[in-house]
Amino acid sequence: MRPKREERAEGAQGVRGFLHDNSLTIAFGVGFVLTLAGQAVAGHADFNNQLAAEDLAPMSFGGYLLSSDFGVDVMENWQSEYLQFFLYIFGTVWLLQRGSPESKELHKAGTESDEDQRIGEHAKADSPRWASVGGARQAWYSRSLGVLMCALFLLSWFAQSVAGTAAYNEEHLRELQAPVSWFEYLGAADFWSRTLQNWQSELLAVGSMAVFAVYLRQRGSPESKPVGSPHGATGVEGG
Repeated sequence: MRPKREERAEGAQGVRGFLHDNSLTIAFGVGFVLTLAGQAVAGHADFNNQLAAEDLAPMSFGGYLLSSDFGVDVMENWQSEYLQFFLYIFGTVWLLQRGSPESKELHKAGTESDEDQRIGEHAKADSPRWASVGGARQAWYSRSLGVLMCALFLLSWFAQSVAGTAAYNEEHLRELQAPVSWFEYLGAADFWSRTLQNWQSELLAVGSMAVFAVYLRQRGSPESKPVGSPHGATGVEGG
């Protein structure tokens, strides 16, 4: 029977190994939860300030978390982020930027050969099973990341429109104005103002990153070329 001290040591190493191997996901996950909580607290205070200015009773924190005002603020950010990744994933199949690590090498535009992608008869022993099966399953799996990002974008954009309609109508009712339908809200300036202000910022951020990474470096980051790489090196990432 093994000593408990050895078992505890191995357990601790296992936890440290897990944290080390998944530190990127864990750090961003914790950051997401903290910033979402901060947004909820700040948004609740701001919303109650607006109610006070209109001589209305304040809303509880729990009520605000379930409100359309909080929902639309969250969803409009989520949909723009998923749109960014969807466009970036699909766009970089064909679109190139000379000298950027965010771009493929200039001669690799397109979906690339089966050999380059290690699918079909070129799949390796450790390749995902659907990479070698062929047919519809392989075709779907070959595009599954982009399809998922597109689906998440559409779902969050739809959720934004529903929550936005409710929030818009609540404001109209407080001002004794007639509510609008979901279809009417889709054509309203409020919906497109919320949407486009996020889209333009995401497109600016991605485009800026692609260009800045041609000339600037961040040592140790896979999103940057190695510090000594020439400016014209394309599709080269750091390690």
